[in-house]
Amino acid sequence: MAIAQMRKVVIVTHRSQVENLLEAVQSDGICQVLNTEEAVVARDLGEAAPAGEKPKDLEQLINRLENAIAFLKSYDGQAKGLESILNPRTVVDQSSYNNTVSDSEVPELLERTEHTQQKIEVLLNRKEQLNQTIRMLSPWESLQTPLEQLDSLRSATSIAGFLPAKNFEHSIAQLNKLGSAVQQVGEADNSFACIVVCLKDKFTEVQKLLRSVEFEPVNFENFKGTASELVQEHLEQLNRVQNQLRQQYETAGSLAKDILKLQILYDHYSNLFTRELTRSNTPATRYTVLLEGWIKKNDLPELEKIVSSFEASSVSEVAPAENEDVPVEIENNEAIKPFEVITRLYGMPKYFNVDPTAFLAPFFAIFFGLCLTDAGYGIVIIILMLLFIKKIRGDKRLMWLLWICGFATVAAGALTGGWFGDAVQQFVPALQPVRDKLMWFDPLENPMMFFGLSIVLGYIQVLFGKVIAFTHYLKRKDYMAAFCDHFSWLVMLNSIVALVLSKKALLPPSLGGLFIWLAIIPAFVIVAFSHREGGIGARIGMGVYNLFSAVFYVGDVLSYLRLMALGMVTAGLAMAINVIAKLVSDAPYGIGIAAALLILVAGHFFNILINALGAFVHTLRLQYAEFFPKFFLGGGREFQPLSKKYKHIYIKKAGMNVN
Repeated sequence: MAIAQMRKVVIVTHRSQVENLLEAVQSDGICQVLNTEEAVVARDLGEAAPAGEKPKDLEQLINRLENAIAFLKSYDGQAKGLESILNPRTVVDQSSYNNTVSDSEVPELLERTEHTQQKIEVLLNRKEQLNQTIRMLSPWESLQTPLEQLDSLRSATSIAGFLPAKNFEHSIAQLNKLGSAVQQVGEADNSFACIVVCLKDKFTEVQKLLRSVEFEPVNFENFKGTASELVQEHLEQLNRVQNQLRQQYETAGSLAKDILKLQILYDHYSNLFTRELTRSNTPATRYTVLLEGWIKKNDLPELEKIVSSFEASSVSEVAPAENEDVPVEIENNEAIKPFEVITRLYGMPKYFNVDPTAFLAPFFAIFFGLCLTDAGYGIVIIILMLLFIKKIRGDKRLMWLLWICGFATVAAGALTGGWFGDAVQQFVPALQPVRDKLMWFDPLENPMMFFGLSIVLGYIQVLFGKVIAFTHYLKRKDYMAAFCDHFSWLVMLNSIVALVLSKKALLPPSLGGLFIWLAIIPAFVIVAFSHREGGIGARIGMGVYNLFSAVFYVGDVLSYLRLMALGMVTAGLAMAINVIAKLVSDAPYGIGIAAALLILVAGHFFNILINALGAFVHTLRLQYAEFFPKFFLGGGREFQPLSKKYKHIYIKKAGMNVN
């Protein structure tokens, strides 16, 4: 339940062994290797330079494989349905993986796929061209004159094109005034296909008029024969192109059956590319390569074992440079690990700071449950998450997180009497005594109880954040920060709360004076010592400002009222669904019962979906906006060891359970 201790290491290896050594390090996935710019030790040597150039050939091959896979996926009939969404990667055993990587026919499969893709693209372009030509020629099919003869007049000029229907008659009249003849040939959309014939000396005036009436000219250049003949000719060509397309689609469908081979090759070469890119960016001298990097303290013996298997290689632990940015990895037990999702969404802590995961976990679960406050909804969430956990491969932390929150929702719902809203009262009153026995309070009848609970929980979490910060600075022996920046606030805020409680006679009134002094002393400390830079005036001024920020704590605590608001909204919507279902259930012939069941299932499922999302988002916000700022310092650089990553497949090893 902490930030993993990191160690800086330098591996020195002969150039002849670096490739195999990197593969061994990548397979184990425990060491982050720094590039030339990041490597401090190599930079201090002054002789080291990058070991090679970027592997461009590998990058091009990966891009080709990616394009081929994307093309074949649309023809892969197996990659459909919910199963493909839950399990987007295919399980492959090590033997099949090795056989595919070494299979000399797989590169040929890639070439055939690319050739088929190119042919389909060419045919589709040709099909579109033919369709456009047919659409253009179709309105002119009734024209008996060959198109190439339209411009063969001696003293006149013919112009073919489309006149808009909205001002067709007016346009004809205007053209007639200029001595032009107009022949309507056909129509398309909201316009008429026409041939306008005019004397050559009137051409400029006619052309100007045609532009004013939105005439759209058509160019028949390179067309020979009548429009009807050309349409028929292009239809025949279109038919041949469609037949060729069908053949290529069948070929693509056949190739798609072997898409897994390309996916295996893609993942294999992607990992090889990562390894080669690391090698090319690694500092090196004439004969040696220096692999400088970071590793978790507990994994150092494993790295030493790997390196010792190479004769011309050695590994040494070195001290980090001053102010060097140490990568961060957080480690938690199995119960807390699902809540790492929350921390990682926000960003990693600084190496010297605190991992907030264990501290936020109970609050997040409780707050999520209070936002739903329905035991029935909690049971549904538990069942759904178990199904997803069983079906989904890969990272399941979010599913486990929601599964845990489901139990908190059941507890919160039982304590507030929420079982699919008021379903117990509406449909199964026999269970009312059990509900009443489990119930602590009804939020709709006693909303102030929910109000107080939200405020108390918010106050506890906000103060807990200050306790974490106080403890952390004590461990770091930064006593000024611990006492002046955090302990003073703990004393002052609690004293103010205790003073208010004594005024309300919830604590002995005689203690009021003591609480006043307990609040004044830390207030003085905050003013005098909370800002410790600059002159005395600046310190006091910033100290007064820091003391004034006490009002912000009130706002922070009030933010937790969203727990009450969301919980009551969920309950209110659930009750509305039940009321509607009960109203329609009285319809005759069983229709009412069927409709009521449909409304109950669909309505409550929608309520779970929308309010579970709201519960997650708003609970997340409380951690990030109210809790984290009290102790958490983000901006840490995540530990990213050189490892093998797979986009399309899982490699199943002996005894491995991929689920």
